[in-house]
Amino acid sequence: MSNTCALCSAELTSIDTLLGENKLSDGGSLCNKCLDKVSSIHQELLYNLNTFSINDIKSLIQNGKVEPRADIITQPSEERDVFIAENAGPDSMSRELYKRRLKEIRYELEQVTANLSMFTKGEIKELPRILNENERIIAATDAQLSKTLDAGILLVTPDRMISVSKGMFSDVIVKKYPNETINEVSIVNNPLSPVIKLHTADKIEEFECFCDKADAERFYSFIDKIYNKEKPRKQAARSKEISSEVIFEQLEKLGKLRENGILTDEEFADQKKKLLDQLL
Repeated sequence: MSNTCALCSAELTSIDTLLGENKLSDGGSLCNKCLDKVSSIHQELLYNLNTFSINDIKSLIQNGKVEPRADIITQPSEERDVFIAENAGPDSMSRELYKRRLKEIRYELEQVTANLSMFTKGEIKELPRILNENERIIAATDAQLSKTLDAGILLVTPDRMISVSKGMFSDVIVKKYPNETINEVSIVNNPLSPVIKLHTADKIEEFECFCDKADAERFYSFIDKIYNKEKPRKQAARSKEISSEVIFEQLEKLGKLRENGILTDEEFADQKKKLLDQLL
């Protein structure tokens, strides 16, 4: 097997060969840089690269499409769209709406400066059918469910967090976490791949961030302010409530001391003022 890219002739790196060697049908391989380039023209390459030859790839770059071959029956793009729509269930959308939403979503991902790997293109393509029509992305990072090999995205919208993951040859997996179900979030700062944890009432979901450590930490800093901000307030309110009970007990004791002649009216007033000042 050649250790150079069949398209640009650059030497293949270990990253290039990590996911099945980026093999073509004629035995050649593409480097990730070239795969990223050609998949932006034809996204099916991300999932079925091994059905394309280097001649198909060159034809795609030159003509914007792959010339049909007699020995391969290709499915029309309209049929592929119907198949995706059927998978999406009753919320399927028209092709025009899908294209508009995809454009909006890509713009939103750029606006939140999400650093997503090339392997998340499949997940991005599914987002128009996952997000509500007016649902806006306010944060995102490259994160996959722990103990899986599937690439993934972790998103934040005003009302929920969403995990979207998709293997190269598997169906999309979507997990939704409405804001009211998230008790808190936390992070494990591993040197190479931080782990973001979502704590719900019945479980803890873990997401590993292999793509960009700094981006994952920035994302966590954002969600920390959203999902962990209520906890200190509740604790402070509870502490204040406990303190109030203690202070009122002390006031009752002071009143009895004054009634028994142990404290003068002046001493009682002075101690009472000090206790009430603690409630402010």
